[in-house]
Parts: sequence; C-alpha cells; structure tokens
Amino acid sequence: MAGCGIIYTMIDVVGKIGSMALVDSRHNNVDYNKFARLGRQLRPGMVWVSSGATEIGRLDYMQRNGKELEGNADEVKMDYAAQGQAVLMQTYRNFIDPRYSVRQVLVEHGHFNDAAKRENIRQMLLRASEQNAVPIVNYNDAVSCEENRKMEIRRLRDRREAVVELVDNDETAAQIACLVRAKALLIFSTLNGIYSDVRDPATLIGEISAPTAAEVLEKIDKAKALCEGASRAGANGAKAKLEYIKPCIEAGVNVWIAGADYDIDEVLGGKAPCTRIHIG
Repeated sequence: MAGCGIIYTMIDVVGKIGSMALVDSRHNNVDYNKFARLGRQLRPGMVWVSSGATEIGRLDYMQRNGKELEGNADEVKMDYAAQGQAVLMQTYRNFIDPRYSVRQVLVEHGHFNDAAKRENIRQMLLRASEQNAVPIVNYNDAVSCEENRKMEIRRLRDRREAVVELVDNDETAAQIACLVRAKALLIFSTLNGIYSDVRDPATLIGEISAPTAAEVLEKIDKAKALCEGASRAGANGAKAKLEYIKPCIEAGVNVWIAGADYDIDEVLGGKAPCTRIHIG
C-alpha cells in the first residue's frame, strides 16, 4: 500500500550538480577532484541529484574502445547512460564518508505524475536520513526513450493541466525539494548564479526576494527575460532553472544557484557568490 509506514523528518538540503561540472573537459575524463570535494560534504539529511551518467558513460566508453558509439541518437544516449551510471555511483561511493550508506535512486517522469509513486519516493528519501544514508538521484536515461516520453507526456496533458516532465535534472531537483519540503534547494552550475548579462561577471544577481511568493515569482519572470544560452547542447540554461524553481518558492523552499567550484556550506553560509531566491 502506498504511503504506509513512518513519516520521517524534513530533509535539510536537496542539491543538484550538472554534467559539465563533473567532468574534466580538457582531458576528457571524470573530474575526480570535484567528486572528492563533494564526497566530503555529503551526509545524511541531504538528497543529491546528480547529472553526469550519459557524459561519463561516453568518456568511459571512449577510453575503453578508442572511439564514440555510432547509430540512433536515443539508443546511443541510453547505452552511454547505462555505462555511466555504474561509474557515477562507484565514484560517489569511493568519496562519500564510509560511515554513510549510499543509495542510487533512478526516477522517471511517470513516477512524479502518479500520486502513489510520488508518496513512495518521498517516504523512501525521508527514511534515508534516519538510516544514515545519502540518496543519489538521477533521471533514468538508460530506459527512457525520448519518443515514448513525449507521447506519455502528451497523453497526460490531455487528461490534466499540471504535468511533471523531468526533462532536466534541475527540474528533478526542484520537484524533489518540494516533495520532501526541504529547507534548501542548491543548484550547482558552471556559472556562479543568474546574471543580468552573462557576458559580464559583475552583473551577478545576488538575491531575488520579496515579502510574498507572488512578488518573488514576478521578479523571477523579470530575471528570466535577461537569461540566454546554456552550458552544453541539450541543456536548458538559466532561464529553465528559474522556471523549474517556481514551485519551490510557492512551497517556501529557499533556493540557491551557485558555481560548482564552491562548497555546499560556503554557499548556504553566504560565503560564496551565488543567486539566492527566497521569500522575505
């Protein structure tokens, strides 16, 4: 029966890191220094949403075979993701404090558009904090065909207005933060936050806040109009991040968007450049 069992305490932090922040593009390899830093910071009471499986799988395949996969783009992505998930989780396990359990959680859009499945995921994530475990969440690209996903989303939209797509792990992290009523959502990026002009580092928007959720959402829309570009092909960029975090603001979750070169505590403690978005 969905939703049975004990309801545990609130998650402190839901965090997310993007693919390009986890790879050393210059040397076509995993950025093990980044994983080592993250591993020292992750602890029970956190839920970590990690992109990277597809890109890391691609790099791992190239290192073993001396070439990239060829063929249908969806199939290649699935194959890379399946290979990369093993490397991703092994690397997190190597660097997270051995006193803590590490749990892989692979989600799909269907899980978040079904009330019973959402509740099962919520309770599992909350149990993890009580069981000394750190959940590592990723979208399940290894079994998700883009064409099928679009068809399923279209059918859901025919039946109702609000549909979760999870087309990006920024959206996945935002949905999870709302689901578990996290105290904070931290989105790590290749940039230090949201800029009024991404070409000028001096235009970093340090804070988006207002006394009410409605006013914050209005300011978010104004910031979205200033955003352009994305860090890689297939990514949705700063504009999408701002759209995805709107439900978090409505739920009272404080949001930080920051550069992945900083530590979690640095960002949340106000010691790193970032964009903080909140009511107040």
